[in-house]
Amino acid sequence: MDRRTTIKWVLAAGAAWPLLDKGDARADSATTDAAPTDDAPTTKGYGTDPSLVADYKPGEIWPLTLTAAQRRLAGTLADILIPADEHSPSATAVGVVEFIDEWVSAPYSKHQRDRTLVLDGFAWLDAEAARRSGKGFVELTAPEQRGICDDICDAARATPARGDAARFFAFYRDLTSGAFYSTPAGRKDLQFIGNVRLARFDGPPPELLKALGLS
Repeated sequence: MDRRTTIKWVLAAGAAWPLLDKGDARADSATTDAAPTDDAPTTKGYGTDPSLVADYKPGEIWPLTLTAAQRRLAGTLADILIPADEHSPSATAVGVVEFIDEWVSAPYSKHQRDRTLVLDGFAWLDAEAARRSGKGFVELTAPEQRGICDDICDAARATPARGDAARFFAFYRDLTSGAFYSTPAGRKDLQFIGNVRLARFDGPPPELLKALGLS
């Protein structure tokens, strides 16, 4: 599950999302001492549109609801999917956990369905880790964590008993990659050249116009 494979996933993940916090943000370092809960956010309705020029901080639009243990697990899994390398930082380093917390805490019906999928997936990871090693997922060694992920990373190869876990993993992979590659670091890693101010624009290169028969 290297970054180059993840790039292929993000191309199908959909539009970029703008709620990532500016600056570095890493997952909480608390130990996984509690199983994930399925307590739903208490925000009622959709509210008013946010100001497009305001600099919102995490939790200002609606309350964030992941516990410290859930955030640590979220960060551990995100960094398995997109670790730091010579090209760019890890998923947690650019605020992916904050984005995921925003996503599953949103009061919209789709987000609440996604919340159930994510929290059930977190619970499955901890239960599977406990079954194999008697520890929580974040307490396993890196090879042990990857071993569990390898068993659910491909729905076509996952056993029927792990079907729900495989669906969670596919969704979480898309959520993580979509968040990461919408950040400046992620766009740089993709070599995306859009959204950059130009001092001047001389039009399409002549060789391109010639190749298209437009010169």
